[in-house]
Amino acid sequence: MDLVTVFSSDHHNAEMEALAIRGLLDASGIPSVVVGSSVYPNLPVEVRVPQALAEDAGRAIEEFQAAGPQAAEEAERASEGIE
Repeated sequence: MDLVTVFSSDHHNAEMEALAIRGLLDASGIPSVVVGSSVYPNLPVEVRVPQALAEDAGRAIEEFQAAGPQAAEEAERASEGIE
């Protein structure tokens, strides 16, 4: 299974963002792996998916980023049953 990178960052919050994206992909049924090292925070963190699912993953990430933090908060409230 060939893996391709769908997210890469070397910002200070890259690991947290990569984990959020991995959670999004898992929820969408797209398997993924996070590649990076918290021991060396100056190195980039990447999220990789199977090549056959890269287009679907890219679309899901774009929708996630376009929706912004407000959508994430609404989804969290909905999953907790808070109106």
